[in-house]
Amino acid sequence: MIKVKQIIKRNQTKLIGPNCPGIITVDECKLGIMPGFICKKGNIGVVSKSGTLTYEAIDQLVNAGLGQTTAIGIGGDPIIGTTMKDCLKLFEDDSETDGVVIIGEIGGQMEIEAAHWAKKNMSKPIAGFIAGQTAPPGKRMGHAGAIVSGGNDTAEAKVKVLKECGISVSESVADIGSIMKSLMN
Repeated sequence: MIKVKQIIKRNQTKLIGPNCPGIITVDECKLGIMPGFICKKGNIGVVSKSGTLTYEAIDQLVNAGLGQTTAIGIGGDPIIGTTMKDCLKLFEDDSETDGVVIIGEIGGQMEIEAAHWAKKNMSKPIAGFIAGQTAPPGKRMGHAGAIVSGGNDTAEAKVKVLKECGISVSESVADIGSIMKSLMN
């Protein structure tokens, strides 16, 4: 991935992934394995490190009466092409996106960097969820990047930073849709 990142940077190319379900702009385009039939056209952007939780967030949004502009699974590996912050910038600039859901997980600093950027730059409401809240320190959970080293990459630390940055964080993945709906009202 280090070599790939150098190549895409030189060629001004965007890479989604690796180890992700891809991207869907509802009723327009799908790249990857995102199940389009669960989506509904709307005004919420979704970015997630977890493929399965991307689908869950979409389902929660649809059940709350909200549709999506674009849903992107960026993957949870230590080195990825498109970051959560990159996606927030794109959603902020997208006139069709009125709110954003971010789903992070233990390990790494991506969610923290995105939250700090959002605090200074986002005008749209963000609902968030951090997976791995019960993961023991030092144990690898799921993705290659989802390992807690004991610093501010724990779920608890990330939730704290996201809340400090004005992101409404769900304690349960089952509440993402209702939290986003309340933010949109």
